[in-house]
Amino acid sequence: MSTELRTAPRRPAELETALWEAVFAGDEYAATSLVQRALDDGVDPESVLLDVIAPVQFKVGEEWAANRMTVAQEHAATAINDRAVAALSLHPAARTAAERGRITVACVDGEWHALPARLLAEVLRLRGWHVDYLGAQVPVPHLIAHLHRTGPELVALSSSIATRLPTAHATITACQAVGVPVVVGGAAFGPGGRYAELLGADAWAADARSAADRIQRAPLARPEPGHQPIDDLPHLDDQEYTMVTRSRTSLVRAVMHGLDDAFPAMRQYNDLQRERTAEDVAHIVDFLATALYLDDADLFTGFIAWTAGILAARGVPAYSLPPALGLLAGELKDFPRATRLLLLGSDRLAGPSTPSAPSASARNQP
Repeated sequence: MSTELRTAPRRPAELETALWEAVFAGDEYAATSLVQRALDDGVDPESVLLDVIAPVQFKVGEEWAANRMTVAQEHAATAINDRAVAALSLHPAARTAAERGRITVACVDGEWHALPARLLAEVLRLRGWHVDYLGAQVPVPHLIAHLHRTGPELVALSSSIATRLPTAHATITACQAVGVPVVVGGAAFGPGGRYAELLGADAWAADARSAADRIQRAPLARPEPGHQPIDDLPHLDDQEYTMVTRSRTSLVRAVMHGLDDAFPAMRQYNDLQRERTAEDVAHIVDFLATALYLDDADLFTGFIAWTAGILAARGVPAYSLPPALGLLAGELKDFPRATRLLLLGSDRLAGPSTPSAPSASARNQP
C-alpha cells in the first residue's frame, strides 16, 4: 500500500518522518513524490538533502545494525534514497547556474557507499559549483586521468569504510602529485577526522554542509605538482602491514581450520554459517591490517566491540571472537604490533561492551 501523502509536510523533522515511512515501506513513488511536493511548497532543496534524506539514510544504517532491517531491505532503502536525491536534482527549484569553479567528487576505490558523496555533489551544485560526480569505487588511474582532462580546483574524496584508508592515502597522494588539493570526509576518517591529517589530506569536513562551507569559505592551496611520498608513516618500516595484507587468505584459512578445535560448537555449523564466520574472520584481518597501517589500536578494538554488538543483535553469541583472535595471534606471533592489537581486542571483549560502529551510514558525510 502506498505511503504517499496528499500534502507534504514542510518542517524538516516532519518530512524526515514521512520519508522514513516511505523508505521503510519500500515505496519509491511515495518517497520521490514527497520530495517533489516539498520543493513545490518552497522547502529549501539543501535542507531536504541534509536535514531529511541524510538523516533517513543514517537511520537505515542504524536499523540494519540493530537487525531490524535485512541486508536486502537496507539496499532497497538506500536505492530509494538515491532516487529521492535524483528527483530533487531534476526539480526546477534545484536548478542553479554553475557560476563557481569546478570540483570533482568521488569515492575511494573499493568504497561502494556512494550516497554520502552524492549528497555533497548535489549541495555543491546548489551553491553554484560545476561538479563532476564520479560515484562509487573510482580507481586511482581513472581519477587522475579525469583530473588531467578537466583541471578542477579540488577533489572531494569520500570513504565510509576504514579498511579503504590505505587506498585513500594513495589517492590523496596521487591527486596532490598532479597539483590538485584534496578535502576528505566520511566515517572512515575517524572521529574528528583524526586520520585525515595523518594521511596528508589538505582539509577534512565532518559532513556535507561543513564541507561545502569550507570549500566556499576559502580556496585550498594547490600543492606543487610532482612526486609526493606516500611512505611517510615511519611505523610501516617494520613491514607488518604488508605481510598481514599479503597473508590475508592463508590467515583466514588457518583460523577457520583452528576454530574447529578452539571453538567446538563450530563443528555443528552448516555451510552458510561457516561462510559467514569466514567473512567475519576476513573482516578482522582487514581491520587489523588497517590498524597496523595507521598505527592506531582504537580502530581495531572499536571494530571488535562493534562486531560483538552486531552479532549480539542477531542473537549470535560472540563466543567465537576470542578464540579467533587467539588463533590469529598465534599465526602472527613474530609480529609484535599485530600481537599487541589482537591482545587489546581480546581485552576489549572481556570488558564492558561499548560498540561504537565504524558505520557506513554516517550522517551527511562527504
